[in-house]
Amino acid sequence: MVPPFRGEGRLGPFIFLFTDAIFTAVMYKNRQTEHSLTMWSDIIREFADSPSQSRVAGFLLEKGFGVNAEGRIVCNDIEISATKVAKAIGTDRRVVDATARHILESASLREVFTNIRATPDLSLLARPLGLSVITVIPNDARERGIVGAAVEVVTENSLNIRQIFVTDPVLAEEPRLVIIIDGDIPGTVIESIKKLPQVKQVIL
Repeated sequence: MVPPFRGEGRLGPFIFLFTDAIFTAVMYKNRQTEHSLTMWSDIIREFADSPSQSRVAGFLLEKGFGVNAEGRIVCNDIEISATKVAKAIGTDRRVVDATARHILESASLREVFTNIRATPDLSLLARPLGLSVITVIPNDARERGIVGAAVEVVTENSLNIRQIFVTDPVLAEEPRLVIIIDGDIPGTVIESIKKLPQVKQVIL
């Protein structure tokens, strides 16, 4: 498998937003792990014959960039020049254009890349917004129930979740779960999360 481009940004397709009102989506996400892994494998397999295009596709997935009907690279419907994308990856603009065409010619790829959206990362704004951040490193990111178990600890302590994002175990070198909450995090919550069998490390 050709490894995807790994940049420094933290906006990407593997960012999932949650609030208390849609906590059930967290549980659903855990039940869909196998489907998610199959989906990413299928995407990478589509580019098996072109490592350079695979690298572009990985970059787009990581950043949450999509492709519109005209074959332009977009971020939430705002066009980004192929030249700038190519420069960020260290490849030629023609490779980016060829990747976009490849995506539009494949029904499965088109479904993914024409609907993908980038989402703001509130963990970068935690201090000015008065938020707290818990980062959970799992023992095995492919294990089911990690998100649900950690979020259950938080919600049982009546903490208000502002955002959650999960780095995809297929795309991220070190998958992690990040939970952003209002206010301070009680020490008892941190200790409870540390004691979860799925958890390797908790970072504040």
